[in-house]
Amino acid sequence: MAEPLKVIDAITAAELADNGALLVDVREDMEFAQARIPGSVNVPLSGLEALDIPAAPDQPIIFFCASGNRTNVHRGRLQAKAGETPGYVLGGGIVEWAQAGLPIETD
Repeated sequence: MAEPLKVIDAITAAELADNGALLVDVREDMEFAQARIPGSVNVPLSGLEALDIPAAPDQPIIFFCASGNRTNVHRGRLQAKAGETPGYVLGGGIVEWAQAGLPIETD
């Protein structure tokens, strides 16, 4: 059985991403288009079950949304999608990432 998704902060998420973890943005397409974490992929919650997450086997996955609310509410769905792959939730979402001074791409 997979470990529950662990909640992590932005600095820990950035370190994991630097070491190969995949950042998965679960916000909707329009939100992703406006601002995103560089290198992240968009897998909106509205299509989560139908979409594939482009992670390599055993590649850790870090799920995030805007503030952490959606990822917290949908933790069970995200855990199911991660399966046996190590999974994390960025507690404060992209807002915490930006507040930590980490890079954001905008259109």
